[in-house]
Amino acid sequence: MDYVLGVDVGTGGTRAVIVDRKGKIASSATCEHIPFASPKTGWAEQDPHDWWKATGEAIQSALAAVPGANVVCAGLAGQMHGAVLLDEAGEVLRPSLIWCDVRTQPQCDWLNSKLGERKIIELTCNPALANFTLTKLLWVRDNEPDLWKKFRHVLLPKDYVRFRMTGERAMDVAEASGTLMLDVSKRQWSEEMMSAVGIPMSSLPKLCESPEVCARISDKGAAHTGLKAGTPIVGGAGDQAGGAVGMGIVRAGAVSATIGTSGVVFAATDNPAMDVKGRVHTFCHAVPGRWHVMGVTQAAGQSLRWMRDLLQNGGTLTYDQLTREAAQVPAGSDGVLWAPYLMGERTPHLDPKARGTLTGLAASHTRGHVTRAVLEGVAFSLKDTFSLFNEMKVPVNNVRLGGGGARSDLWRQIQADAYGYEVEILAAEEGAAYGGALLAGVGAGWWKSVEEACDAVIEVQKRVKPDAGAATAMKKQYENYRMLYPALKPLFARIA
Repeated sequence: MDYVLGVDVGTGGTRAVIVDRKGKIASSATCEHIPFASPKTGWAEQDPHDWWKATGEAIQSALAAVPGANVVCAGLAGQMHGAVLLDEAGEVLRPSLIWCDVRTQPQCDWLNSKLGERKIIELTCNPALANFTLTKLLWVRDNEPDLWKKFRHVLLPKDYVRFRMTGERAMDVAEASGTLMLDVSKRQWSEEMMSAVGIPMSSLPKLCESPEVCARISDKGAAHTGLKAGTPIVGGAGDQAGGAVGMGIVRAGAVSATIGTSGVVFAATDNPAMDVKGRVHTFCHAVPGRWHVMGVTQAAGQSLRWMRDLLQNGGTLTYDQLTREAAQVPAGSDGVLWAPYLMGERTPHLDPKARGTLTGLAASHTRGHVTRAVLEGVAFSLKDTFSLFNEMKVPVNNVRLGGGGARSDLWRQIQADAYGYEVEILAAEEGAAYGGALLAGVGAGWWKSVEEACDAVIEVQKRVKPDAGAATAMKKQYENYRMLYPALKPLFARIA
């Protein structure tokens, strides 16, 4: 029987899914990664060889569960922005600086002084941020000159995995949008940007669209993964665009709000809509001829995990226990506020110096108040992106929830109340690996387009409407939340 394969090279692990023609998952497997290293504050590095090892194990495990499976095409998704530096022979030069590494603010400052903030946005549709790939390359050039002399090629995490699978250096335009080296509006590398920073165009891989076949499994790749040599691989996408495909966010007006470690509000658009201040990202979509805008909260689900780990004190405190307590607290948390800036913040502040803040506490408040404040604070942070969409006149016709925020009844309701929209919950939300599989299905000719694939297999299971009373309380609390960052910004800078 014929199947397609989707693979998501994430931060915590690599997941592989085997999908049939009806869009049903026949099997899946996950192999965890070695946790990323953080040798200094704000640093985050992973070994690309570990991704390759995990990919082989995950794919082989998934294939073993479907004896005789004939995989006709594969699609990759993965964590974005990470810089994998290769030498002339294609060997990895150093651990990858991954998406949450923010050591590169000096390089961002250099770019802004050399080109100007507005010019950078004109060239790439995005501002210079410490998360983006180009700034990581510049950091290596500035700080590791001997290693830089050996640098010849750059890839992103999933594209390094494809390179090991096939021997081809390729990248889809959706993923390339997060490098600060792509002319997003034209869907091609920006020669002007590369010339300005003095990095040769030859270091960049070939570009392709996400459902386009761009490489085939080599003999070495087949031996490592268990796939047949010659199996085609499509361009795939970064985890956000791949996850959006897996949720059916493929037409203008469709929006997703996904809470994982980070939080993302993602809207498909027919044109490259830009915020002149760069507070949201404007990227190519995994759908050819379409773009998307995206706001990012650095520490969304991470906020809840951080709080749980802090409070359990070696015990076995569960998320279910915390949310049960939070459900007893009224909307607005009786005045307790959480700003989820544990890892600095992207949207809308673009401030790596921002820090997490819990305020409004009184002796009468309980653990339930603090938990609910964290859940609300993450939703308020994502609400900031909806506010920007309104400014930019980005249409919002329907909102779908994904990640951990879609699995909690309380968090679903909090999001509906905070955003002011009815929210949709999918029958099965399988993440970026599933989106990679759907893109592979288009590449294999199962469906004529990404839109057709999503229409055929994605189903809404439940809708949650805002509660009128709670929404009123949340609106007032959101106004209070919006006052926190301006008031504390000078303190954040002083602390940093």
